[in-house]
Amino acid sequence: MLAEIKGLNEECGVFAIWGHEKAAEMTYYGLHALQHRGQEGAGIVTSDGDQLHLHKGIGLINEVFQEGQIKELTGSAAIGHVRYATQGGGGYENVQPLLFRSQTSSMALAHNGNLVNAFALKAQLEAQGSILQTTSDTEVVAHLIKRSGYLSLEEAIKQALGMIKGAYAFTFLTEHQLFVALDPRGLRPLSLGKLGDAYVVASETCAFDLIGAEYLREVKPGELITIDKDGLKSSSFSSPMRRSLCAMEYVYFSRPDSNVNGQNVHASRKTMGKQLAKEAIVEADVVTGVPDSSISAAIGFSEASGIPYELGLIKNRYVGRTFIQPSQELREQGVKMKLSPVRGIVEGKRVVMVDDSIVRGTTSRRIVRLLKDAGATEVHVRIASPPIVNPCYYGIDTSTKSELIAANYSVEEMCEQIGADSLAFLSVDGLEQSIVKEPSIEDGICHACFTGNYPTEIYPDTVIPAYKD
Repeated sequence: MLAEIKGLNEECGVFAIWGHEKAAEMTYYGLHALQHRGQEGAGIVTSDGDQLHLHKGIGLINEVFQEGQIKELTGSAAIGHVRYATQGGGGYENVQPLLFRSQTSSMALAHNGNLVNAFALKAQLEAQGSILQTTSDTEVVAHLIKRSGYLSLEEAIKQALGMIKGAYAFTFLTEHQLFVALDPRGLRPLSLGKLGDAYVVASETCAFDLIGAEYLREVKPGELITIDKDGLKSSSFSSPMRRSLCAMEYVYFSRPDSNVNGQNVHASRKTMGKQLAKEAIVEADVVTGVPDSSISAAIGFSEASGIPYELGLIKNRYVGRTFIQPSQELREQGVKMKLSPVRGIVEGKRVVMVDDSIVRGTTSRRIVRLLKDAGATEVHVRIASPPIVNPCYYGIDTSTKSELIAANYSVEEMCEQIGADSLAFLSVDGLEQSIVKEPSIEDGICHACFTGNYPTEIYPDTVIPAYKD
């Protein structure tokens, strides 16, 4: 995905396994499949039944872990994490899993999401004597668990989860148990599977496919799963609520080969593209998608409209991170390092450019210019999601409202700013119909960034993740 230029990033991905002799190795490969969810840091904690072993670092999973380091992570249980920094920022201390040791036992935890009341809880904990070692909202949960006073760790976790608000998919690992929890609204994706006799948990099912695990089911909103030597036990820490799974998981974040809440992501994106064609058809010669997350929607648009799909934009697979800071002139041309137009396809053609979203409009303007410079006579931009007019408080780094182009300009004004010949977005109803097949308490999406209807209370002191372009 073009996270660096598209301006949308999600906090992280989590993976856990219990009862496998190569737990660290399986976790490494699971995290590799989830690398698109975070590229700033990675970590693994294993349990050998007597103690927990941790290795983490800054960078991609293959940069953080070498063969020798994997071998040192002994044990048959593990949790892992790939991070994109939102609340709390970056830095080694914020790379997860976080590991906490005490006189009686140790606990590691990893988290995907964002706690909207973390600021208030931190202030309360500090007033009561806690000393926080990171700026991550995840650490708050460990302190709440330890201060609960309950003898049972399971009950302590339930009490702590009852105090936090927001989006979260948690994995907790001790020497003898693995706990998995999903927030009461199910804002984040989380799946349960099996690999032989071992249980596995992952943010996306593509991690199961890589290691050969069998998908069992989704972790339910408000569910706490406990796995130990006696097997798996499920309990609830919250009353049932209508699910509000983040719509952007389908639009942008999840891999197209993943199934999220029982729906294949590629199929959902194709349906979005088909619905978009019904809502915003245009006369054109070719349809092309912006690699990678928009390809499926572009194919759907093509099928529904009858306009041929062509590979009009190519992603450069070999552009990695660099420590060389480009000049402002080169930075403005930065999209050319990521994408190249196929002149032979777009030259002299009216092009429909399908993309998944627009945040500030900067990238869209650059891509439209690329296509026109390559000879496209017209570029009609079609967005397979509604306009993003509100910030996300649940772990996606959409910016403050003042920086969101759709929150400040009409569609006509945005079209002019990005230099397109026309611009149209998928409707909110069209998006929901493309994702939710049979509405029920288990099926529902969060579309707060499009509508402003947040599924949880938003606290005045909620920290909005910093925008990155």
